[in-house]
Amino acid sequence: MTSLLVNGGALLFLAFIVWWFWLTKPKAKQVAAGEPIEIIVDDGVYTPPRIEVPVGKPVTLRFIRRDASPCAEKVLFDDFGLSAELPIGKPYDLTFTPEQSGEFEFTCQMRMYRGKLVVG
Repeated sequence: MTSLLVNGGALLFLAFIVWWFWLTKPKAKQVAAGEPIEIIVDDGVYTPPRIEVPVGKPVTLRFIRRDASPCAEKVLFDDFGLSAELPIGKPYDLTFTPEQSGEFEFTCQMRMYRGKLVVG
């Protein structure tokens, strides 16, 4: 009976993990043109994790790192060839112009923190 409870609990936990990491779609953050979009880097996540911006217009992402973990030191936008070192407790502005529509992932250097930039 105990092994049945343990196995059932493990299956529920695995289902939760799959739902949390692969099946949830966070709400996208939208701001008016010209305003920086604040992204908090803390507790293993980017908040907000999904950002919508217009194609062909300059965008400024303001990263505020609160997590002292070495994983949070850097943010990478591989599709745009961009990366930035993020200081702890100080805002860091990353400004660029996305020239193509689509969904582009941004991550930490270890690919544990994940976010989406939706350009449209």
